Amino acid sequence: MKKHLVIDLASLPEEGKSFAGELSQEIFDLPEGDAQPVGPLVYDLWVQRFSSELLLTGTLSAPFEFTCVRTLHPFVQTIHLEGAAVSVEIGREGELDVTEGLREEVLINFPVDPRCEEGDVPQKCEIDSRYLSVDKVPEDGLPTPPRAGSDDRWSALDKLKDQKDQL
Repeated sequence: MKKHLVIDLASLPEEGKSFAGELSQEIFDLPEGDAQPVGPLVYDLWVQRFSSELLLTGTLSAPFEFTCVRTLHPFVQTIHLEGAAVSVEIGREGELDVTEGLREEVLINFPVDPRCEEGDVPQKCEIDSRYLSVDKVPEDGLPTPPRAGSDDRWSALDKLKDQKDQL
């Protein structure tokens, strides 16, 4: 499996050329604790040169393991882009590595709030009621948030409000 997609500008026909294949998941190089790739980046692209830029259009897809924002459970979701369009500026003649452009196109299409109900295998996506401590009975052992009047900081602010009302 390739780690880079390199386009040789000298051998690229004027009308463009088709490129298809897979790039290693190592190209994503995401930090620990972030979504992680679980498979390769699959591409099927038409590449054509326009003056000082290279335009790549087609499909991109790559599976990632996300953490659900509601349940905190991991799930796999494939980022699939049907009408991807990536423009890469041509700095000099010769070979041009377009891997970074493809990588960025996939990453900017990550879900903002990933939910397991949107995964490749949809899961029930509900917050576990054990973790909702507001209005919970004390027998469950979970801490409850401070009630009004029980926190001295809030009491001090309430006293200021009372003084304002007297003016």
